[in-house]
Amino acid sequence: MIIAIDGPAASGKGTLAKRLAAHYGLGHLDTGVIYRAVAKAMLDAGADLADEARAAEVARTLDPARFDDPALKSQTVGEAASVVSAHPRVRAALVEFQQRFAATPPGAVLDGRDIGTVICPDADVKIFVVASAEVRAHRRFLEAQSRGEPADEAVILADILKRDERDQNRAAAPLKQAPDAVLLDNSYLDIEGGVRAAIDIVEAVRAGRRRV
Repeated sequence: MIIAIDGPAASGKGTLAKRLAAHYGLGHLDTGVIYRAVAKAMLDAGADLADEARAAEVARTLDPARFDDPALKSQTVGEAASVVSAHPRVRAALVEFQQRFAATPPGAVLDGRDIGTVICPDADVKIFVVASAEVRAHRRFLEAQSRGEPADEAVILADILKRDERDQNRAAAPLKQAPDAVLLDNSYLDIEGGVRAAIDIVEAVRAGRRRV
């Protein structure tokens, strides 16, 4: 079984994906981490994020062992990832990796921005997770605080709005809900409530009925 979970930054899709993977005994891949790894490598090398050829070369030589680097979660790396992920050659270099992961038995849960539309268009279940920009900014603010990082919630909100616009309007695999994806508004659900809602969606789709 392949479950595709898409949505904007800080919508909670990553947490839901991990919990669904554990619940169903499937592999989990946070596809955003892959792009963050490319972005961090570019930043560490002092390379221009707009250099598509350089970014694509980095993407082809990624070391999966570095995907657990806590630095990948920083706001700076996240913003840079949104830039490099818009490069078609970078996306092409990483599509095969993601599809191979998804096809590995017994299946997987992948979360990102184009899983249901580009990476796994034939996924068994597709969920599109959303939350208001204000809620997402507050979540990122709390995450930064928990890491001991200085943060300004107003600045984070502005960055999220800018990132949403960039992700939704990029030429390569823009963020959008797949026609057969089920919408899950995660604005006011706690973690357990979101997980229950996501499981309900999966079970409804597997049973051949749509959740309303």
